[in-house]
Amino acid sequence: MSAKKTLFIVTSLITMISFTSCNSDEGEGGSGSIEGKVYLIQHPDDNYNLETDTITASKTDVFIVYGNDDYFGDDTETDAEGFYQFKYLTSGKYTVYAYSTLATGERVAVSQTIEIKRGESGVVSDLYIHEGKAYGTSIIKGSVYATYIHNGDIVGQGWAFEHRVYIRNIGDPYPFNDVRVGQDGIFMFQKILPGTYEIFTITEDEDEIPSVISQTVTVSEAGIIVELPTIFNVTINV
Repeated sequence: MSAKKTLFIVTSLITMISFTSCNSDEGEGGSGSIEGKVYLIQHPDDNYNLETDTITASKTDVFIVYGNDDYFGDDTETDAEGFYQFKYLTSGKYTVYAYSTLATGERVAVSQTIEIKRGESGVVSDLYIHEGKAYGTSIIKGSVYATYIHNGDIVGQGWAFEHRVYIRNIGDPYPFNDVRVGQDGIFMFQKILPGTYEIFTITEDEDEIPSVISQTVTVSEAGIIVELPTIFNVTINV
């Protein structure tokens, strides 16, 4: 092979490599950057209104996916203000994500996708992640009214303070939780996942023989308060 032909082939290869480098897939090796902020929505326990508190998510892991990859290419940690940044990126499409944590401990990715050009600094829309024992759950609310009898006679009526109410999954023989009625007659079951449940309590006849009265309720989604359609009316011997 002549020296001239060899030089042509080498020059062509260099040109092809240079062209490929200038048009590489998404990833590191460029002059672009992506930045954003992460906020944490807290879902505290024993909050009967399902109120939340939003703060900056400091020291939170953020991940970046290059193009259409099925896995993340890099990760970083937010600062005290919830800020993060990925540097030295080539042009293309990127997805950044952080994790929400359900009450069960399961993590769910919250993501945003952005496309940047060569040398561009892209700002991602804010990421809002969630955590707390009440996250991903709902509340079932009801009330109990009592008629108090003694020796077969009615001696009083009113909200059934301290009366016990139970909850179980449909088809289960035993309840998985129970609560007591408050002074206002109201009871609530917290941290309930979507599903159908039987809520029941105990009433008595004048001979003090107990029996179960119940209502079936469906929780269709997380983050809602479901009220029972009717008040429980019980009789209690005193």
